[in-house]
Amino acid sequence: MKSASYSVLQRIGWPTANDSELDPQWRALLDQHPEAVIARVVEQHRSGYVVATDPETTLAVDSIAEWQKPRFPPEDRACVGDWVLLQVLDLHRPQIIAMLPRHNVIKRGAAGEHYRQQLIAANIDVVFIVSGLDLDFNLRRLERYLTLVSTVDQVVVLFTKADQSQVDEDTLSEATQQLELMGIAHRSMNARDAEQVSVLNEWLHEGVTAVFVGSSGVGKSTLSNALVGFEKMKTNEVRQHDSRGKHTTTYRHLIPLENGACLIDTPGMRELKPAGDEDLSQSFEDIEALAQQCKFRDCQHGKEPGCAVRKAMEDGTLDAGRLANYLKLQGEIEVAANKLAARQEQQAAAKVQTKALNKRLKSKYGR
Repeated sequence: MKSASYSVLQRIGWPTANDSELDPQWRALLDQHPEAVIARVVEQHRSGYVVATDPETTLAVDSIAEWQKPRFPPEDRACVGDWVLLQVLDLHRPQIIAMLPRHNVIKRGAAGEHYRQQLIAANIDVVFIVSGLDLDFNLRRLERYLTLVSTVDQVVVLFTKADQSQVDEDTLSEATQQLELMGIAHRSMNARDAEQVSVLNEWLHEGVTAVFVGSSGVGKSTLSNALVGFEKMKTNEVRQHDSRGKHTTTYRHLIPLENGACLIDTPGMRELKPAGDEDLSQSFEDIEALAQQCKFRDCQHGKEPGCAVRKAMEDGTLDAGRLANYLKLQGEIEVAANKLAARQEQQAAAKVQTKALNKRLKSKYGR
């Protein structure tokens, strides 16, 4: 078994058909493992991975042994969208032997008190943030999503259920104005209408990997089915009294499309905790620009004199809810960043201790 050509790999998201344009880090790793097979992670499970070696071929593989250790950082394991190298041995299940460096990754802080990162998808070209125009619509949640996907250059917001919108015009206008000021494209549609969904082909072409993110019930799986052309992903109705959806998609899955693009559908996310390394300058560019005009560089935008941010809110040029959400996210990111730094320090100290112990054992007992 050998790797498919780059032109075939492009149909599962490989970035180039020309070897000369390949990322130097990727090239170096491929040179280290000339016999390895290139594959892409399409599903991640507790017991292993499912990978694709071309648009028609998928296989279950084992992970690197170190990844299976309980204390191994989850963000260093492969996730859906990652590119890996396989060692294929006769009569044995293929095994991942290396992971190519990521170009980007979408992640969040995992639920629970202890700090952990949960990876959503890697090596993404475009993120579609899906938000239903129903009773569950929430502008503050949309701002939070925009913050969590700030590592991806191309972001598009899809307002689904436009045919049965329950969002007042002023709220929707505020949302679209904010997006336009940020230079973020947006489209409104009925996810069940194939003709309306076809506008997404503006961003979906060969070699592009896209991901749908959004809460349960907003229509991510319905959009996926419309793009695939048949009901590949299961869908459910939402609750009538609050428009909340059920988790119909239970795991992340990469799907090659007929036009050569790839699509990742994800389970709905209720809790959107920052991982600690998010950048607010993209999702709150207006507030960040105002902050540069504050009298004090370390202004907290509270009661400090000369606060340009607070003045803009009082003048009505900055929405109070948007400022409150910015400050809340800023605080959450700071807390998560401190936890991340503490965990990294602990890991570094543990490595030093292990290295010292191994050195002492080697000195005492030899090899």
